[in-house]
Amino acid sequence: MRRNLFRAAAVAGAVLLSGAALTTALPAAAEPVTPLAAGQQAVSIIVGYKTGAAESRSDVAAAEDSASKGRRLKVNRRLATGGVVVDLRGDDLGKALAGFRADPDVAYAEPDLVMQPLADPNDTDFATQWDLFEATAGMNVPGAWATATGSGVTVAVIDTGYVAHSDLAANIVPGYDFITSSAAARDGNGRDNNPADQGDWVATAGECGTDANGNPVPAKPTDSSWHGTHVAGTIAAVTGNSKGVAGIAYNAKIQPVRVLGKCGGATSDIADAITWASGGTVTGVPANPTPAKVINMSLGGKSACSATYQNAINGAVGRGTTVVVSAGNSNDDTANYNPASCNNVINVAASSREGNRAFYSNYGAKIDIAAPGGETRRATDTPGTVTTPENAIYSTLNTGLTTPGNETYKPYQGTSMAAPHISGLVALIASKTTLTPAQIETAIKNNARPLAGTCTGGCGAGLADATATLTAVTATPAGYFENTADVTIPDAGAAITSSIAVTGRAGNAPTTLKVGVNIQHSFRGDLVIDLVAPDGSTYRLKNSSTSDSAANVVATYTVNASSEVANGTWKLKVQDTYSSDTGYINSWNLTF
Repeated sequence: MRRNLFRAAAVAGAVLLSGAALTTALPAAAEPVTPLAAGQQAVSIIVGYKTGAAESRSDVAAAEDSASKGRRLKVNRRLATGGVVVDLRGDDLGKALAGFRADPDVAYAEPDLVMQPLADPNDTDFATQWDLFEATAGMNVPGAWATATGSGVTVAVIDTGYVAHSDLAANIVPGYDFITSSAAARDGNGRDNNPADQGDWVATAGECGTDANGNPVPAKPTDSSWHGTHVAGTIAAVTGNSKGVAGIAYNAKIQPVRVLGKCGGATSDIADAITWASGGTVTGVPANPTPAKVINMSLGGKSACSATYQNAINGAVGRGTTVVVSAGNSNDDTANYNPASCNNVINVAASSREGNRAFYSNYGAKIDIAAPGGETRRATDTPGTVTTPENAIYSTLNTGLTTPGNETYKPYQGTSMAAPHISGLVALIASKTTLTPAQIETAIKNNARPLAGTCTGGCGAGLADATATLTAVTATPAGYFENTADVTIPDAGAAITSSIAVTGRAGNAPTTLKVGVNIQHSFRGDLVIDLVAPDGSTYRLKNSSTSDSAANVVATYTVNASSEVANGTWKLKVQDTYSSDTGYINSWNLTF
């Protein structure tokens, strides 16, 4: 009852302002206070208020503040991260930002930037997946399949949505459409539970407005990209079915989360999508029944990491979700791009079939790792041509130029194609370990190999190697003990235990005893978890929390157990302290 009352209060306190509609693309003013790069657009403003300010918790106060001082601004809605989306309604972007930033109660005010898919799609026939297995520049994936195939892991593809494809259908789980603008979504409404890709074609130049330099967006008509479906195929296309392509984590599930439509997608929508995909709460959106352990974002725009993105990413990582992003396709320092420049992400550069940094790929100190991104043409070839389709990344696609047509396979190039290689690898790791997002990133970097060619500007740790990484993370360390027997946790009942008998250890346990826990539970905030030493001493690993509504506890805890004798029976003690949600201990382990 106590937790249910808390939930009701939380919902009541997060009521959104009614009657608001997301402003579509607006021309950006070239004011010094507005850090919009050439080609960048903003659709509105995102304002975060300081803790303690009335506007940080009250939509009414935020609305009054936005409409004050002669402004015509209007609060649209509150984000899951706490900021509010403010529609400009004709006001100058630069002046509006300056006004908010001068307010001592405002923590940050930033443009609600339009993001675009980071790929360079071109049509051609299906050839071969060199990117998975070629010795020179492939990612050495087949050798990893003997260890892991991604079973039990959901990967959220935050992108254009999903267009039906028989080489993916068996691995699709329900997603969500986070596009607020019905015009951009092309489905006649705003947010809904149907993430179907309606096509992102643009019929005429300038249909999406103008950029910061007054140039038309787009510069010429564009066809639908079906970008999210191409990305999804690289991660988890069905394998062993005598057709199409092989997914890197072919037993993982894909959760399509639609944020990119006609003219791109808003930062505010993408931020809420990150929160929801990772199991967080977004007001007005049903809870995610299958939270993702991996998020792939093959999208971006030119700007430094925004507070909105960083807050959403931090929340996702805190819930145990690894966030993988594309570096960008501008042959530029990735530090200038968003969300690639954010912290707590795996930032992926693109490499070519020869093992060089792809000519278009961003680079720099912010890059974590490189993965195959392909090149459908040489850097010196005419832009838009397809001269080397055999050197591209082949994946699932659709023939429709505007609305969906027939399923097909086509080659794309881009850091958008590199990122899902890493997302697939993360899914393989997550299916076999309880490593944290930071530990997964470290494992991928530590087991990378040097690029066969060159990388001017910096490509992180090198080319990811799937087999080497899986071998390293699944090797049984000395002093490793595990119990994989399931133990049911009574709902709001007495504590239960699972035991591990430790033998062959000399002396006491270490100061850094690692306790790996995998508990499947529909509301992990219910759970209190303790480690019990052989002499009965207890070490608290996790307290209950009425505000933690995410599912499952998959984590590794570090315990100073140096006062305990190592040999003996250790126990994991778990108690469900509230009613209505159930679960079980799936497995747990000790590493001395």
